[in-house]
Amino acid sequence: MTVIAVDVMSGERGALECIRGALLAAAAEPDLRLLLVGDPAAIDPELARLQVATSLRARIDTVAAHEIVHMTDSPREAIRRKKNSSMRIAVDLVHDGRASGVVSAGNTGALTAIAHFVLKCLPGIERAPIMSAIPNARGVTHMLDLGANTRATPPQLAQFAVMGRIVARDVHGIAAPRVGLLNIGVEETKGHELVQEAHLMLRALANDADPERRIDYLGFVEGHDIFTGEVDVVVTDGFTGNVALKTMEGVAALIGARLRAEFHASLPSRLAGLAARPVLRRVSDTLDPRRYNGAVMVGLGGVVVKSHGSADQVSLARAIAIAATAVRGGLVAHVGQALGSAP
Repeated sequence: MTVIAVDVMSGERGALECIRGALLAAAAEPDLRLLLVGDPAAIDPELARLQVATSLRARIDTVAAHEIVHMTDSPREAIRRKKNSSMRIAVDLVHDGRASGVVSAGNTGALTAIAHFVLKCLPGIERAPIMSAIPNARGVTHMLDLGANTRATPPQLAQFAVMGRIVARDVHGIAAPRVGLLNIGVEETKGHELVQEAHLMLRALANDADPERRIDYLGFVEGHDIFTGEVDVVVTDGFTGNVALKTMEGVAALIGARLRAEFHASLPSRLAGLAARPVLRRVSDTLDPRRYNGAVMVGLGGVVVKSHGSADQVSLARAIAIAATAVRGGLVAHVGQALGSAP
């Protein structure tokens, strides 16, 4: 039985949406057991009201936590003053061995700090990046770091590449992930000295004797390459990755808003919109961010998955499924094996 702790109190949509997402995830996977961490007065009545089937309810337990890490709380405050928060207790459950992984839709900075403080990085790993999937022309591109580490040294970027390859393989089923280093151009002379040094390290990893560290390195890639499907894992620092991610989200929202405005501009436009609706729905389904929710915080001594703060129940179920897959795939052990003894 795979046991995942779910912080149900920290998301923007409230406990009920998290509970519903947990139930969706548990219903889809019969060997999944969930520990819902939060205020029992908020969780247990909702479980009763939702009339959960007995067999499903037997795999759902409540773990009491009476504090909440808010989106406005600083990481320092979350660690020092909120030791009884749902986020902290959910991570503690992994540390104590009661759960194999944790999912939270809460404050990213606080979750990063708490996870590092409680679970620690694996031996040999300097920083734990955040990795998530982004839709491309052929499927998805996996990108890291997306915000956990605003700065990254060349050795850290090299470690990100190895960890990204392992996540793409073990969690997302890509047999031989192709790795690229994000830069302002693909030419060998482009980029600042940190990127240039990381590039040399990644080229060396392409010929590493250890198959767990060896990567299929394509070289430099540019921003538009994220969407072509020619690369499976894109490596960058957390500042650049987070700016890129938020830019993508903004562009997607802009395009959606402009399409809705144009299709409602006149009667002919409305008729055209009706005719195009099946096509637009298919495109919307393939780009639905709920399908890609769940960012793995890789390199820690336990599986930690960050859900989008405004995620609905479908998105949260996806994040929980990713956490369960990472646990079953032995992600932590494989990352430790690849980098625990690396120079």
